[in-house]
Amino acid sequence: MTVHPPGPLWTGRASNRVQWLLAAAGAACLALGIELAVDNAWTSGMVPLLMSVIGCLAAGLLILYGTLAFVHVRVTVDSKSLDVRCGHIGLPRRTIRLSEVTAAEFRPRITPQQWGGWGYRWRPEKGTAIIVRRGEGVELRLGDGKLFTVTVDDAENAVRVIRTHLRALAR
Repeated sequence: MTVHPPGPLWTGRASNRVQWLLAAAGAACLALGIELAVDNAWTSGMVPLLMSVIGCLAAGLLILYGTLAFVHVRVTVDSKSLDVRCGHIGLPRRTIRLSEVTAAEFRPRITPQQWGGWGYRWRPEKGTAIIVRRGEGVELRLGDGKLFTVTVDDAENAVRVIRTHLRALAR
């Protein structure tokens, strides 16, 4: 078996600037919730005010996390695994050991419509995907027959590196 030096052998990223518009909508919902809580001039009563404040704050936080978590993705391939980290804090995170991978394919055109939108997606007949933008990506076939797909720049080189490691593991 070939031993590779420790550390990443391939690193790539992908980002989506459109997600920032959705993040701005989330921030606006938060600001509206705070404004409603501070400017308590509602004459309709406390319950409608409380429901409005909580609703705006919850919607704003959900939109902000849902968009900022998938503004960009960072993929690292080393001799043992493929590691995917999303967003600015690296969550959600997915690590796939290369020993679980049976094949790696370059996909030149992956669209959010194929997976049902942006973000961390799951489809029972296909598997899971992390889609941050349309374009090229890596598709891994796992030992259980399911797929794992991630959109990332320079995906063709990532597939080359993964296949090299898969051949080394097969020896």
